[in-house]
Amino acid sequence: MTTGSAIGALNAVAEPYVKLVLAMASHDPDYVDAYYGPSHWRTEVETVRRPLDAIDAEAATLLDALATMPPSDDADPLVGLRHGYLTRQLEALRARVEMLQGRSFTFDQESMALYDAVAPHGDIASFERAINELGERLPGTGPVVERFDAFRNQFIIPRERLDATFQTAIAGGRDRTRAHIELPADERFTVEYVTDKSWSGYNWYQGGYRSLIQVNTDLPIFIDRAIDLACHEGYPGHHVYNALLEKHLVRDRGWVEFSVYALFSPQSLIAEGTANFGIDVAFPRAERIEFARRVIFPAADLDGARAEEYEDVLALADRLSYAGNEAARRYIDGEIDRDTAAEWLERYALYAPARARQRVRFVEQYRSYVINYNLGKDMVRRHIEALGGHAFDSARRWQLFEELISSPRLPSSLAS
Repeated sequence: MTTGSAIGALNAVAEPYVKLVLAMASHDPDYVDAYYGPSHWRTEVETVRRPLDAIDAEAATLLDALATMPPSDDADPLVGLRHGYLTRQLEALRARVEMLQGRSFTFDQESMALYDAVAPHGDIASFERAINELGERLPGTGPVVERFDAFRNQFIIPRERLDATFQTAIAGGRDRTRAHIELPADERFTVEYVTDKSWSGYNWYQGGYRSLIQVNTDLPIFIDRAIDLACHEGYPGHHVYNALLEKHLVRDRGWVEFSVYALFSPQSLIAEGTANFGIDVAFPRAERIEFARRVIFPAADLDGARAEEYEDVLALADRLSYAGNEAARRYIDGEIDRDTAAEWLERYALYAPARARQRVRFVEQYRSYVINYNLGKDMVRRHIEALGGHAFDSARRWQLFEELISSPRLPSSLAS
C-alpha cells in the first residue's frame, strides 16, 4: 500500500476511533483525558449513548480493517508508526471495555493490555538495603520513615510562597525548553490550586496549545515538587507533549485521532515517561542543584545552601520508587487489603501515613497506571540513551526527546 493510499485508509479509521474513545466517557468518566476535536463529534456521541458491547464490536471491526491495510516497506515511517498506534490503542480500548464489563485482570495482565508494558517485580530485600543506606545518610535515630519525614518537613514550601515558587520553576523550565524546542508562539497554560484529589498535579490539555494545570494542596508540598511539577506538567512535559502532537500531527497532517487522549492506553506510558524524564532533560543533576540553590529555594524562603544535601537524600529515596508499584500490584491482585497497602507504602516506600492513604486512593482510581511514571521514565531514558542521547550530549538528548514527543510511538517500539 502506497503512502498516499495508506494515509487515506488510516484516515477512514481515525474518525470512528475518536468517537469510540468519546463514547467510553459515559461508562468511564476518567477515560477521556483531553479532547479538542470537532465539538459536534462529542455532541453526536453524547446524544446516543452506546452500550459497551456496541463499542467493543465497532473497535473489533476497526482492528480487522487495520489488519488488511499494513503500510508498505517504503511508506513514510510515521505512517507505519501511526498504523501501529491506532492498532494498539484500539486493543487497549477493548481491554478497558472488558474491565468495565467485569473481567478480572491481574496487575501485570492489565498493564500489558492497557499500557503495552509490564513493570519488574520488586524485591523486598533490595528495598530494605536501600532503606538501610538511606538511614545511614539521615540524621538522628529511630525508624527511617520517621527520620525521612522529619528531614523532608524542613523543606516544605510555605503556603504563601507556593505560587511564586511554582511560577519561578515554570519560567525556568520554559526557558530551557524553548532554547531547544520550537514551541507554538501562542502556547500557554494556567495554574490552579485545588484540593480533595488523589493526585499531586494534573495537566488538563484544552487544545489550541493551552493547558490547565492543577496542583493539589491537600498535603504540604516539598520544595523538590516545584521543579518536578513545573517540568512534568508543563515544560518539557505534558503541556509541550500535547502541544507538539497538536501542531505536528493534528494540524499539520490532519491525523484527528490525536485530538483525543484515552487515559487508559499505551499513549499514557509515553506521556508520563517523557514527562518524568523531561525533568532530567531540562535540569540535569548538577544544573538542577544549582538552579534550586540559586533560584528555587530563595523563592520559597528556604536556605539554598542545603539544596545539594536535600537532592542527595532524595536520590537515595528514589531507589524505592518501584516499592510503590509492588504495593499496587499486591493490592490489585487481592493479596493485601487497602490498609495493608498503605502500611506497605509506609514501610517500603517511606510514605508518611497521610501520603500513603492518598496514594492508595490513587491506586483505587487508576490501578496499574502507576507503572507509567517510573517504568515509563526508565523506558524513555533507555530509548534515548541507546540512540546517543546521554547527559553529556545535551543537544542530542533534546533532539531525541523532541522526536519522541512529536510522534506516535508505542512503549513496545522503544529501543531497549
